[in-house]
Amino acid sequence: MAENNDSFDVSNDCEKNGLANCPDRIFKPKKVLGIVLSSLGWVLLYPYLAFARVGMPLRDLRYLAAPIRLDKWTVVTVDWLELNLSPLFEFIELVLNTINSTLVTAIQWVPIFVVNIAGLEVRFPVWSLLLFLLLWYLSDRITTGLLGFVTLWLAANFGLYVETTQTFALTLTSAFIAISLGIPSGILAAISDPVHNFIRPVLDLMQTMPVFVYLIPAVIFFGMGAAPGAVATVIFAYPPSVRLTNLGIREVPQELVEAGEAFGCNYWQLLLKVQIPVARPSIMAGVNQSIMLALSMAVVAALIGAGGLGGEVVRGIQRMRVGQGFVAGLSVVFTAMILDRATSNIGAREEE
Repeated sequence: MAENNDSFDVSNDCEKNGLANCPDRIFKPKKVLGIVLSSLGWVLLYPYLAFARVGMPLRDLRYLAAPIRLDKWTVVTVDWLELNLSPLFEFIELVLNTINSTLVTAIQWVPIFVVNIAGLEVRFPVWSLLLFLLLWYLSDRITTGLLGFVTLWLAANFGLYVETTQTFALTLTSAFIAISLGIPSGILAAISDPVHNFIRPVLDLMQTMPVFVYLIPAVIFFGMGAAPGAVATVIFAYPPSVRLTNLGIREVPQELVEAGEAFGCNYWQLLLKVQIPVARPSIMAGVNQSIMLALSMAVVAALIGAGGLGGEVVRGIQRMRVGQGFVAGLSVVFTAMILDRATSNIGAREEE
């Protein structure tokens, strides 16, 4: 009885002190077992680690063949695709070149006037006036329209109007394809958990892979020029529209979905009239991000002959022409500002 009373007194003391599991706090078998196993692991592994360090110096490791030859497997796969799917790649190249050249022709068809002012041949592209009216209409702010006018006017008077139109065309071509594929993919991922679980690591891979890696297979499959640049740009600009479309639809309040079902909406009516309209701000943010990434990749694609402002930047680097590279980079900034203001204002206008 004395022992029972002592144990009862100990438990009462633990409860009074706010320690309901007082014996567990004194002795934790899992913690002790973890310490023992960790110590034993170090004791057993240290000799092997020391032997490996002594037996194979790290400076000699680079000269050994890798045990997992992923590089050779990749080469074999690319060679097989090039040999067996060349008609498909030629068709894609034809389509991309046609779309890009059509856009370039349409943009450059709008004239540009040259006026001699105080001995200077000042250029006035008609597109700058059209951009002024378009951005003013979309934003309801004359300052935004003036921003578009001034930026394109400056790019033209920097002597880079043709290159700017080429970059515009390649960016719009790639962004259009990326968004056309990305929004349906995002909708599918939002309504299907298996698709969401499958596409998420794929998007992670596409976004974390260095951008220059995309250029290598693009050149192998499509040669040099605008087509491989467009393919690499589409791959790079695809993930944001998928992610933000998926996120926007998944974040639609459940009350709105239930209300739509209560009013008799079927599956497609619920998607088109409730979920997508509510998720529109997120979808438009994805569109904006895809266009911005397409522009950045279109500049990098000049390394494989895509031309445009990126070509001027590359030539400035190769020939150490600081002024040429700076002016071309500034024109890229102007182009990004125009595209960003246009797409963000479209999203804001649709929200109203």
